[in-house]
Amino acid sequence: MARRLLKMPRQREGGGGGRSRVLREGRVFEQAGVNFSHVHGDAMPASATAHRPELAGRSFEAMGVSLVVHPLNPYVPTSHANVRFFIAEKPGADPVWWFGGGFDLTPYYGFEEDAVHWHRTARDLCLPFGEEVYPRYKNGAMITSISSTAGEQRGIGGLFFDDLNTPDFDHCFAFMQAVGNGYADAYLPIVERRKATPYGERERHFQLYRRGRYVEFNLVWDRGTLFGLQTGGRTESILMSMPPLVRWEYDYQPEPGSPEAALSEFIQVRDWL
Repeated sequence: MARRLLKMPRQREGGGGGRSRVLREGRVFEQAGVNFSHVHGDAMPASATAHRPELAGRSFEAMGVSLVVHPLNPYVPTSHANVRFFIAEKPGADPVWWFGGGFDLTPYYGFEEDAVHWHRTARDLCLPFGEEVYPRYKNGAMITSISSTAGEQRGIGGLFFDDLNTPDFDHCFAFMQAVGNGYADAYLPIVERRKATPYGERERHFQLYRRGRYVEFNLVWDRGTLFGLQTGGRTESILMSMPPLVRWEYDYQPEPGSPEAALSEFIQVRDWL
């Protein structure tokens, strides 16, 4: 049984709020959290207008669900998923809306079987929306998984889409739902396959080191984290994606030929299918 299941409703001073649920110290998941947010305000934050300056000065409404799972066993990868909707409005102008979201996988030890299953599930949920959809959003996930500071991949990607507003609302909404529902189909079989794998101090040490890279990525490069902080959201909930335990080590170098050394090659951009 998990030691704690935290339930945290919250209100945002600028308008709106959300709910968080965090499971801690479970037998399989060291920490797993889900955030729901629905916020609104008089002006779009900088993180949302950086690549769309025409939206500056518009009022906005945004809602989304995000989750991050940090397993206890180092052989089970960390996973992240989110889906979101934005609408920006201005008197005398048509509203601008879009959907975004996706999911990605961050393994500590690479298994080709798991990577193929993850990407096959992603491809299959995309197929009803067009054969070009998976290649387009798979590449987006790999690009958004790169840490510019460390110059390395965070994981093996999955799907990432943003600014989705064509061909119409119903089509985009259906795709967002497919991504949200497909996450469990992609992740849970991997958890079941790896959760009982024996591990020791070496694997745990490496897992905590790699979690440090995960923290770096989320705090410096993740657009969702930046949006939450810039809109005045509850910091505790925004940083729910942080793992409960991490470690940093200066100039860490895994032993050549070890499973730990093999990870850097495993997470390089490639076609898994």
